[in-house]
Amino acid sequence: MSRARNGGAGFSLGVVIAVALSWSANHSFIWAIIHGFLSWFYVIYYFFFLHHVVVN
Repeated sequence: MSRARNGGAGFSLGVVIAVALSWSANHSFIWAIIHGFLSWFYVIYYFFFLHHVVVN
């Protein structure tokens, strides 16, 4: 039972991080929603490929 709850929390955290990163990079609701669906995949992609673009 606790595994199901923890998995849901990790998924929710991934969605929140993905939406926040997407909004800071694009300022677009549409992209934020799309990246929210992709959640952790977008977070990993952002840190490997886009982090240096937005920071600089």
